[in-house]
Amino acid sequence: MADSSFDVVSKVDRQEVDNALNQASKEVAQRYDFRNVGASIEWSGDSVVIVANSAERVLAVLDVFETKLVRRGVSLKSLDFGEKEPKASGKEYRLAGTLREGLSSENAKKITKLIRDEGAKGVKTQITGDEVRVTSKSRDDLQEVIALLKGADLDFAVQFVNYR
Repeated sequence: MADSSFDVVSKVDRQEVDNALNQASKEVAQRYDFRNVGASIEWSGDSVVIVANSAERVLAVLDVFETKLVRRGVSLKSLDFGEKEPKASGKEYRLAGTLREGLSSENAKKITKLIRDEGAKGVKTQITGDEVRVTSKSRDDLQEVIALLKGADLDFAVQFVNYR
């Protein structure tokens, strides 16, 4: 019998993030509490930039954006705003964040170590680029590994693709 496998990846659906950003931008433009504070959220290259005239308003816009992301099924772990402390820039406050995509080598090693330590015996892992291939003879073992990774408290988003 052939081995079954799946890949563990960390990818972000850029279109969903764009849709969430557009929704958040519309809500910020319409909401009364964001009037006359110069609040905006937009793309700046590959990063998201939030601007307002006070630090509290910047964090409020960030909260609106995060709400829209959650509704669209995008993990908040894939968004990196650093320490979430708005920087003063003249009369306005700015907060910039980027999207985290791909598994770094250290995160891939964390996943393989977790599977080795707590996964079933016949499960093998292999790091290829920015993804981890998990193989086993038993599909039930693979299901257990997926449940293990979903339940693990990882500080990055993971998805499971190419399950066969």
